[in-house]
Amino acid sequence: MSNAVVQAVRTTGVPRFELRPHNCFACGSLNAHGLHLVLHVEHGRAATEILLDRSFEGWDGIAHGGIICTILDEVMAWALVGADNWGVTARMNVVFRRPVPVGRAIHAEGSIATSRRRIVETTARLEDAVTGELLATATGTYVAAGEERKRELRERYGYRLLAIEEQANGSQPNAAPDRADPEDPVDTASTRAPRSTSATRARTTTAVAPATARGEARA
Repeated sequence: MSNAVVQAVRTTGVPRFELRPHNCFACGSLNAHGLHLVLHVEHGRAATEILLDRSFEGWDGIAHGGIICTILDEVMAWALVGADNWGVTARMNVVFRRPVPVGRAIHAEGSIATSRRRIVETTARLEDAVTGELLATATGTYVAAGEERKRELRERYGYRLLAIEEQANGSQPNAAPDRADPEDPVDTASTRAPRSTSATRARTTTAVAPATARGEARA
């Protein structure tokens, strides 16, 4: 854990930023028992793809419903980050349409439906990453942090904008890498969500994400 590096977040339509690694069960690279989700953040939208192993099993061969809720919650919460809102979940409703098998790639995406003052309504869906079959849907209500609380969270997670530095260096702030280096501990979010069978496998045996994962900003 002491060797973990800064997490650089690659986004589309929002300024690129980086954060210190942290312990979030869903997206943190320091949580040895977490999902290590790879999040791809755009303006008002976020997506992820993952292959769950049997560590996250409920009924034999089926992912635990609580894990599915976690993934759907995460993509909805990160849709807020894509709109420069850091918030917490107030209410969430999930419809399980099909059993979600372990050992098979799944794709989840969340987006903002409406936003009024600090109350943000969101939607999300979970699909089979290969066939596109709809597995679960969700709606959520999130309370966005006020400006003072947002500043506190940014300080806690070491939030730092990279756009100015990259422009000064003549680099491309929104350019995504061609592929993830499985040995690279840096957590990143690319410009597009993957839709392939080579999903990120959730592991419980390492304290640092084994493949690129998104940077995180939730409390």
